[in-house]
Amino acid sequence: MGLTGFEKSYPHQLSGGMNQRASLARALVGHPKVLLLDKPLGALDAFTRMNLQDEILEIWEKHHMTMIMVTHDVDEAIYMSDRVVVMAARPSKVEAVIDIDLPRPRARAQNTF
Repeated sequence: MGLTGFEKSYPHQLSGGMNQRASLARALVGHPKVLLLDKPLGALDAFTRMNLQDEILEIWEKHHMTMIMVTHDVDEAIYMSDRVVVMAARPSKVEAVIDIDLPRPRARAQNTF
C-alpha cells in the first residue's frame, strides 16, 4: 500500500494520501466482493490523487471485485469507470447511465478520452 516505514505511525502522523491508503487497506483486508468508495480521493492534491487512482485500478485488475465509487470529478469517473451513473439534484434520481467504452489502460491525453 506504499506505507513501508510508517507501520508504527499514528493516523495524525500520516499525510492525506497515506491516510487514504490505510483506509483502503482496512477496507480490503476482508477480501470483499464489493468495495464502496465514497469520494475517496476528494481531499488529495492532484498528483497524489492520480497516483491513487492508478493504485485502485491495479487492485481492481488484480482482484476483479466490483467497485462502486462516488465522485464529483468527471475526469476521474471516465478514467476509472466502465459505467457512470449520473445523479440529478434534489430530489436525487438517476439522470443517466453512461457506459465508458474506452480501452484500458486509459490515457487522459488521447482525443477519445
